[in-house]
Amino acid sequence: MNATAALTHRTLAPLDLAIIGVYFLVIFSIGLYFARKERTSTDYFLASRDIGWFFIGASLFVSNISTEHFIGLSGTGASSGLAVGHFEWLACLILLILGWVFVPFYLRTNVFTMPEFLERRFNRQCAVYLAAISIIAYIFTKISVQLYAASVVLERVAGWSLWKTAVVLVIATGIYTIAGGLAAVIYTDTVQTLILITGAVALTVIGLFRVGGLAHLRTMVPEGYFHMIKPASDPNFPWTGIFFGAPILGIWYWCTDQVIVQRVLSARDEGHAKAGTIFAGFLKILPVFMLVLPGIIAFALFPDQVKKPDFAYPTLVLNLLPTGLVGLVMAALLAAVMGAMSSVFNSASTLVTLDFYKKIRPEASESQLVNFGRIATGFMVLLGLLWVPFIHLISSQLYIYLQSVQAYISPPISACFVLGILWPRLNGTGAISSLLTGFVLGAVRFVAELMAARGTEFSGLMEWLVKMNFLHYAIFMFIVCSVVLVVVSLMTEAPDRKRLAGLTFATVTDKMEVTAVSMPQRKPAHETAAEHRVNIVFSVLLLATVIGLWIYFR
Repeated sequence: MNATAALTHRTLAPLDLAIIGVYFLVIFSIGLYFARKERTSTDYFLASRDIGWFFIGASLFVSNISTEHFIGLSGTGASSGLAVGHFEWLACLILLILGWVFVPFYLRTNVFTMPEFLERRFNRQCAVYLAAISIIAYIFTKISVQLYAASVVLERVAGWSLWKTAVVLVIATGIYTIAGGLAAVIYTDTVQTLILITGAVALTVIGLFRVGGLAHLRTMVPEGYFHMIKPASDPNFPWTGIFFGAPILGIWYWCTDQVIVQRVLSARDEGHAKAGTIFAGFLKILPVFMLVLPGIIAFALFPDQVKKPDFAYPTLVLNLLPTGLVGLVMAALLAAVMGAMSSVFNSASTLVTLDFYKKIRPEASESQLVNFGRIATGFMVLLGLLWVPFIHLISSQLYIYLQSVQAYISPPISACFVLGILWPRLNGTGAISSLLTGFVLGAVRFVAELMAARGTEFSGLMEWLVKMNFLHYAIFMFIVCSVVLVVVSLMTEAPDRKRLAGLTFATVTDKMEVTAVSMPQRKPAHETAAEHRVNIVFSVLLLATVIGLWIYFR
């Protein structure tokens, strides 16, 4: 294989800088427009519950796709091929579960946050656990990793200082998020989705042209790079872990995480909420081709440069794109990091405001809730800035790091949500026992993994725990947490059925108790018959597309 001489950095041309400038102008204009419109907590935190399917789908996509995907997916693609794309295509199917299984429960109960749903189904302790663990996870996995990935690209491509870049991105994102609330985040996300897809697809097309097409690319890389189904013994992507472990992570992330579900809660009706998840599912097919595939192209063209996998995507940007397109792809990268960070800032402030502040001060007025939400967002922005000096310490196999950390958080939460809506007998004592058991199991594995990385040698049970693939460990945790949830629930008093109205499949038609609330309630309408038919057709089409792709790239 002949390596092509590679550039390691370049100065952005005036046209590239102008394109980036126009991007910032459009984003700030949208954000500040919505800043003038927000009035109540429903307006600020749920965008007045009047968002259509297209904007929901676009926001779901860009809230998920950040610079760690550009760096992590392309880097892992360069080092091991297409298999990392399993997480993307599984997400297509998990989004269908969100739309068809969870969305009706969330909209019917009129909740604003996921901890609020868990509190209604189980108890206050479960809500506090989920809110706290979510906020901590946002700070330690989302904000920190997004800033690290953004700085890798911008420093590598344009020579921009890591410190200055991170500070500017955090402050710029914070301004429009604080000002405009969820509406500003969702509508800026839509613009960012269009820019992100255009820029990334342009790079993939140019890269494929440079290597002589997909068929020729297959001859330039190791045999297994285009085979996605790996043996159960594969250290990173065993098929057993992918098809049984990864969905546990997926249900937590796509169906119970505030950052994602908040977009669906803003829907104008149930039909639009479902259609938004289906549209996002189709969009999630793309990252394998616009992010993983470029990593393989980078491996084929510039093998010396991608010995450090994080450099795969920046190397392609530097060496393949003409002036103008560099600016577009840089704007796409900025869109990815700002879209994902704004979603985290907004959702974290929603959790702090509604699950903590409003519980402490139930008499708080609408304006006080909105103002506190803005202050909470500002505080998250400040925490993001405090992370900047430490982001260079984050693992270089970025995407695997992120997925493995999530594998230690997600199993007990997934168990409580899934089993909670399936079986009314499960109670709050069982749920909090399950959550705390999962926390201990996750913490033990995480600490042991760090110790092993520093040279500590384990034996016996601990060696088995540390060496198990993180997806297999997620299966193990899910089983243990489910058993704890069931056993403790059966050993303690059954919950009052009246409290479970609308919260489980068995009590879905029971009449809910109505309580006086200070927050304006506009319940989204049910799905119409026409919407239902359209949603079924596109759900089947999405399912067939994903299965077809798996068969083709098996």
